[in-house]
Amino acid sequence: MPADLDLTGKVAIVTGASRGIGAAIVRRLADQGATVIAAARTVNEDTFDGYGDRVVPAAGSLEDPAFAKELVRIAFSRFKRLDVLVNNAGVMRPGVMGATPEADIQQVLRLNLESAVLLTEAAVRLMARSGGSVINMSSIIGRLGAPGQFAYAASKAGLIGATLAAAKELAPKGVRVNAIAPGFIATEMTDALSDEARAEAVSHIGMGRPGTPEDVADAVLFLASDLSRYVTGQIIGVDGGFVL
Repeated sequence: MPADLDLTGKVAIVTGASRGIGAAIVRRLADQGATVIAAARTVNEDTFDGYGDRVVPAAGSLEDPAFAKELVRIAFSRFKRLDVLVNNAGVMRPGVMGATPEADIQQVLRLNLESAVLLTEAAVRLMARSGGSVINMSSIIGRLGAPGQFAYAASKAGLIGATLAAAKELAPKGVRVNAIAPGFIATEMTDALSDEARAEAVSHIGMGRPGTPEDVADAVLFLASDLSRYVTGQIIGVDGGFVL
């Protein structure tokens, strides 16, 4: 593999790792030699069968602030370092404004935004020892908005603001902070849409197809690797030309 993509000896935390984009990210980083702490509510070890010690399952909910500290503790106690943090965990709870349950709004903001802020806060000191890369998973909805996604858009836009602030503060410490804003990605979440809704979404994509979790994972690999050693404070769209 190209030397700039080799993650051998690096340690990563990936949240929301049990399926879809998160699972694809874990595999991509582990394929390049990283040891990945795969965090999710439940982690089926069969999902990462064949990766051995390169994938360390960590089960818990990031709605509990203590779990963020536990993930960093695992990285420190087992490896004494943390090089890559991917804040990917998230939930979508569509709802009409004025009629969305308060519990849904709180869960979206807590899991999509607050947990990423708290985990980054917990990870900074360990990451600053040797430098590293924080990658926040925003969304095209956080950039453009969408009907029925008031809380989700707020959470993903908040991640963009957090990314920009952290990038400025952490650059002197050798920690890069960037965000990815996926567009319409074929996952279990989008599989639930009707054929008509999927066709409507695809009609707005310049490249004429939904993205795949691997498309997003490749962008994460770039930001995790030395190929992006001079890249920080950027919001990278992985959307096939949706925003053009």
